Amino acid sequence: MAPIDDLTNWLRSDGLEIVLFVTGSVLLARLTHWVSGRIYRRIDARPSGAEQIADEGAKHRHVVTQGLTWVVIVTIYSIAAVLIVQRFGVPVTGLVAPAAVLGVALGFGAQRIVQDILAGTFIIFERQYGFGDVIRFGTLGSEGGVTGTVEEVTLRITRLRTLQGEVVIVPNGQIAQVINMSRDWARAVVDVPVPISVDLTRAREILQEVTTAAVEDPALGELLLDAPTVLGVQSMEVDSVHLRLVARTLPGKQFDVGRELRSRVAIAFQHEGILVAAQVDTAEPMAAS
Repeated sequence: MAPIDDLTNWLRSDGLEIVLFVTGSVLLARLTHWVSGRIYRRIDARPSGAEQIADEGAKHRHVVTQGLTWVVIVTIYSIAAVLIVQRFGVPVTGLVAPAAVLGVALGFGAQRIVQDILAGTFIIFERQYGFGDVIRFGTLGSEGGVTGTVEEVTLRITRLRTLQGEVVIVPNGQIAQVINMSRDWARAVVDVPVPISVDLTRAREILQEVTTAAVEDPALGELLLDAPTVLGVQSMEVDSVHLRLVARTLPGKQFDVGRELRSRVAIAFQHEGILVAAQVDTAEPMAAS
């Protein structure tokens, strides 16, 4: 009966503490998620006139909250694991030497994880990009870049949502270059090819009328930081001339503005009887910091 009594006493003391540690760590982790969710909602809560895009400070606070949440949860589970090991009678001090050896071994095998965490730390504190930013980055060993909207940034990974709805998860240590298209302001660049026979003076006047109407439009005007500019002839080909129109926009809104301006330009030229070539396109959008 002695072994049964010993087991009963252990279950009532150390066993019960182990259950409490496990339950407490799970509850603390859920509490951390709940608190971070409240912080996210407060960060995202903006006045009705500011719902177009989050300001840079809000983006950074969102990323910092994600990083701190990850650190707190890892710390909670690590402390719980140490306390549980102690309750099983394993001397923690005796594990220091084996842990050091294991740490060195893991250090060689987990260099990439350490690299990811260090890169993530610099991304967060240098404010390279944040939640909701539209970015394009090149990864090590990849010829093409990846473009999408930032959904999550932790110390180890960055998660993007592409225009096609695909989720791209990239370790931070693998990011070689970042192009932020949502920092402070952006630029929509529209190149309009018109036939070589068209009166270029009249074509510029039509584009100027389009820019004036764009500023006066309540919906489109809110996305513009100033009046679009007609730069004039950008290039010449055998049968067409390319006129360039640029507009400075709110960060991340250059694509919406570019599509709307293309539509307005096409309609305006149709009313004047000018046939616009089918390859009307928006040039590569640019963002400035």
